[in-house]
Amino acid sequence: MKLPVGTIAMVVGAMMLFSGPAWSEDKGKGHKDEVKEAIDMAAAAKVTIDQAIKTALEKVSGKVVEAELETKHNKIVWEVEVVTAENKLMEVHIDADTGAVIDVEEEKPGKAMKHEGKK
Repeated sequence: MKLPVGTIAMVVGAMMLFSGPAWSEDKGKGHKDEVKEAIDMAAAAKVTIDQAIKTALEKVSGKVVEAELETKHNKIVWEVEVVTAENKLMEVHIDADTGAVIDVEEEKPGKAMKHEGKK
């Protein structure tokens, strides 16, 4: 037995209507948590984004394409991504408390490869 196209559209629409708000609500809670985490990390960081970028460029020459605070190495770090003249994407991890370079990693599609060990 074939169902009319209008009936199928109505069933799919009802499913989307009833499942939509729950999905949106969950997404909103995650975003609020991310915002709070970013605010907390920024408040705890003694090193500014400008200082982190300057330090990263002293370690790896190139163009900065991204800089963000993250929790790595059991501490808050600046992760600064730099594209080199050789078209390599390097991540420079900088301690957000001391400004010291923790390590440098070359990013490869699909996985990260250690370039320099932890200091």
